[in-house]
Amino acid sequence: MASVLTQFLTALTPPPVYVPESYDGVEFRWRIFTFRPALFQMEAYLLSGLLVYVGFFFFGRFTNSRNANKWVDAHQRILESQFSSPLKFVQDGYSDFFNFSTGRRNVATLHTIFTLRPRHDLVQWIWQTGRQFVDLQYRPKDDLQLDFKLIDGVLPYDFVWGVVSKEELLFVKESRWDLTFTKTTENQSLPNNYLVMSEFADVTESILKASPLVKILADPKITPYFRSLTITDQPRERPAQPLLPNEHEKHVILSLNVPSPSQASVTNDLVSAIFQFVDSLTKVTLRPETKIKLKKVREEVDADIKREAERDKKEEEAEALEAKKAAKRRAEEERIAKLPAAEQQKILEREKRRSIRKQQVKVRK
Repeated sequence: MASVLTQFLTALTPPPVYVPESYDGVEFRWRIFTFRPALFQMEAYLLSGLLVYVGFFFFGRFTNSRNANKWVDAHQRILESQFSSPLKFVQDGYSDFFNFSTGRRNVATLHTIFTLRPRHDLVQWIWQTGRQFVDLQYRPKDDLQLDFKLIDGVLPYDFVWGVVSKEELLFVKESRWDLTFTKTTENQSLPNNYLVMSEFADVTESILKASPLVKILADPKITPYFRSLTITDQPRERPAQPLLPNEHEKHVILSLNVPSPSQASVTNDLVSAIFQFVDSLTKVTLRPETKIKLKKVREEVDADIKREAERDKKEEEAEALEAKKAAKRRAEEERIAKLPAAEQQKILEREKRRSIRKQQVKVRK
């Protein structure tokens, strides 16, 4: 028993530290303890790396939280003047922040969504930074979206429309299925760094006539921060099934680059004007032929989605049936394998005769 205990304690005992016979480096002594830093270079590197990673985490977390909170604080007075319940600010992780507002004429809810760069994660930050040198079209940014869900009846027409910065056009097209309904054109009423995405010219004409949008976008202060402004009756991602009538929602979505904390109030005028823009949508009117075309487009899209859903369902059913048949075959093969050799031979001969008869029937046909 003693020998077993001795072996166990020996296994737990760390190997002795290698101390060279001659050591001329820095040395610290205190009573019976001696510390020679040169013998712990690897540990020093590992500790330094850990401290850098931890420091990066806390600095990144603080930076993201400050950016989001500064913007909300700078716009708090506007939200309080527009909503009866203006602020419900929550954080999800260290790069996603949300504010929920409700209680306003023409607006059911406003979701303010911050999607910031992962400053708290050194690995992701390095990956994003490095990818920019490989993919010249990849530009990670701090994104801010103000998603206004309209009350039913505010905008009686179904259409998709938007104004987008030319720099964001490619990103918007790749990330928004609803904007595939539109065609992209320039408009003389807007500054030349913006493009209009509209289903029909009649929609653009009516919106620009009824709203203060032209004046809003003419302000050069907002140009570095404006990404897109869209009106949509469709989901952002292609649905798997056609939407039911009660599932259709109309949204006005303003997408911005998040200003630095020192410039957080630079978008105040823009955000204030967007509320006027939302209210102006009640004045939008469309020609009868445009309304007919818009309805036809949605019927065709719903029919395509329905056909694809039915085709996918048939493919899934066929795959499930094939998997069931394969499982049945495996079970039968396992059962036969357990039988005596004579029984297995009889079954093989019976299957062979059955296969021959099937071939004969095919030849006669």
